Amino acid sequence: MDLRGATALVTGGSSGIGRAIAKALVETGTKVAVTGRDEKRLAEVAGTLKAVAVRADVSNEDDVRRTYEEVLRAFGHLDILINNAGMGIFKPLIDMQRSDFDAVLATNMTGAMLMAREAAKHFISRKRGNIVNIGSTASHRGAPNGTAYYASKAALRSMTECWRAELRQHNIRVFLINPSEVITGFAAASGFAQKDNPTKLRSEDIAHAVRTVLEMDDRGFTTELTVFATNPKD
Repeated sequence: MDLRGATALVTGGSSGIGRAIAKALVETGTKVAVTGRDEKRLAEVAGTLKAVAVRADVSNEDDVRRTYEEVLRAFGHLDILINNAGMGIFKPLIDMQRSDFDAVLATNMTGAMLMAREAAKHFISRKRGNIVNIGSTASHRGAPNGTAYYASKAALRSMTECWRAELRQHNIRVFLINPSEVITGFAAASGFAQKDNPTKLRSEDIAHAVRTVLEMDDRGFTTELTVFATNPKD
């Protein structure tokens, strides 16, 4: 698709990978709206990128509906949804609290479904559209302390395949982008240490992948793309 003049909604767009995706799209001439829960960050992103900022929690159904109302009021229509909002809580199984488990799935799984559901309604009516789910290599494997996060990303991968099967007949492309380790604030927010190294992936690398798959002509699409660092050093 031609991204010049297109419209996009990026959830979790006030920092990290989401912000990098929003920036990359704006630079191609796309009109972008970003969502997030941090009002201060949203205001900064809106000012810097000249994006539409919507303070919203993707796990809140009322917030989701309001998000689309605000975005459609601003743009008139939507071409692209980037399902990027995510959180992580990493604990051993024996220490996992139900509330923590539910919180991760509420954002990473249920929130993604709610956002995609409303986007799909709009896209079906227009007979075109694009949903990009930001997954993780965690969806293909397991790891200690990963019960909640890994489960949520595996669920997102499965939902992506279901949505793709349903929506292709409406000319809607559904992509899954799986980053491996990326240097962002996610680790600190999730309560674990992350070693920085120039050989590890940056948010801009994932943004490049998103932009690239979207720019393919609408007659085809890349169903799933995994992004690894070439030779990361711990």
